[in-house]
Amino acid sequence: MGDILIVDDERDIRELVADILEDEGYTCRKAANSGECMAEVEKEPPSLMILDIWLKDSDMDGIDILKIAKRDYPGMPVIIISGHGNIEIAVAAIKQGAYDYIEKPFNIDQLMVVIGRAMETSRLRRENVELRRRDVEPPELIGNSPAFRTLKSSLEKVTKSNGRVMLTGPAGSGKELAARYIHANSGRAEHPFVTVGAAAIEPERMEEVLFGRESPERGIEPGLLEQADNGVLFFDEVADMPLGTQSKILRVLVDQTFTRVGGTEKVRVDIRVISSTNRDLTQLAADGIFRQELFHRLAVVPIDVPSLDDRREDIPELASFFLQMFNRQQGLPLRTLSEEATTLLQTTIWPGNIRQLKNMMERVLILSGGKGEIAAAELPGPDAAPADDQGRVVLSGSLATLPLREARELFEREYLLTQINRFGGNISRTASFVGMERSALHRKLKSLGVVTSSKQGARIAHLDEQPAG
Repeated sequence: MGDILIVDDERDIRELVADILEDEGYTCRKAANSGECMAEVEKEPPSLMILDIWLKDSDMDGIDILKIAKRDYPGMPVIIISGHGNIEIAVAAIKQGAYDYIEKPFNIDQLMVVIGRAMETSRLRRENVELRRRDVEPPELIGNSPAFRTLKSSLEKVTKSNGRVMLTGPAGSGKELAARYIHANSGRAEHPFVTVGAAAIEPERMEEVLFGRESPERGIEPGLLEQADNGVLFFDEVADMPLGTQSKILRVLVDQTFTRVGGTEKVRVDIRVISSTNRDLTQLAADGIFRQELFHRLAVVPIDVPSLDDRREDIPELASFFLQMFNRQQGLPLRTLSEEATTLLQTTIWPGNIRQLKNMMERVLILSGGKGEIAAAELPGPDAAPADDQGRVVLSGSLATLPLREARELFEREYLLTQINRFGGNISRTASFVGMERSALHRKLKSLGVVTSSKQGARIAHLDEQPAG
């Protein structure tokens, strides 16, 4: 969960706080004075520091340590504790960058709440720093299938506008990458791209994270909306946003102003909003789970991001891209796919879409330890038909119960559907691969009730499309 450094000259306090935090799943380190504290920080900066103001037998007090910590490790939150507290010390600590101030004897529940908030704030900062670091190189869209070309054409049309975009599609299909592509090719490319992971933020913390907060003791803490000023705010899986927050976001979209939690003054921002969802927002709005007006304001330009199953032609290029990326970023072996492995990937079912393909490529490189081409046998095959120890394919229960004629027809239909979709609806390439004449393949497809389209690939015909006889 996180590494916390507890700095206090009282051994009982150090042990008590550490025991409580370790029971909650945190990893703790302890320091009794400024020397031990700085040694621990230099060895490995913690995720969070709990720091006493007054430290016996130390060259520095808590405020001195705080100044150094915020200078050298600005992203590390520091919670100040003291048994000699007063408002002047609290204000001094906050001005020097402390996340919060708690007076001894402290309430454990209060301490846990403050620690939880500090850790979440730290995590969000780290994530956004990492995301901005990735943005040094423009996001790369990979593919050449009809479905991909349609997607890229739609993205190109909205890059230069300021309209709100709603990206829909299954999980793992690349919706965030599409949002980053819009940002990187827009007039806001030099400004922040800030992600709001609606599902990752606790509902009761959502408004504070978005709008920020202010108080006489703590001053102003900007939220994600202010951090995204002049740039793009990306709502990832917006359907998970609490209803109460939805109404406040709606007001922000209307006039681009909001009020921080605990504040009274209006804050004005200039942001472009891009959202994503893998759920049916129209149905959620009809069910009262998502605000109808917010849906219409977010989905000014709806763009569908296709699943990997809808763009099987792109799988070899995507897999090759990931293999090269892991070699470049992690130093894993640079390998290529054999023809058999490529065929297997193109005929596999991908419920996790591009993310699943990426994870599979990384897993193969890590676990195989091999060199050269990746063989089909090295690929995990959860959707492949199992084989016994003599290499015979074990039939599924449904197929094994059918008469030979029906089983053969079912197999041929599914096999040809898979191959045609694999080649993006291209009949000539499919015929070449399966070893049939083009005209013979057309006749076979017609007899099996399969219709093809260069845009939609292959599908089973409706009853009124089925051939007679």
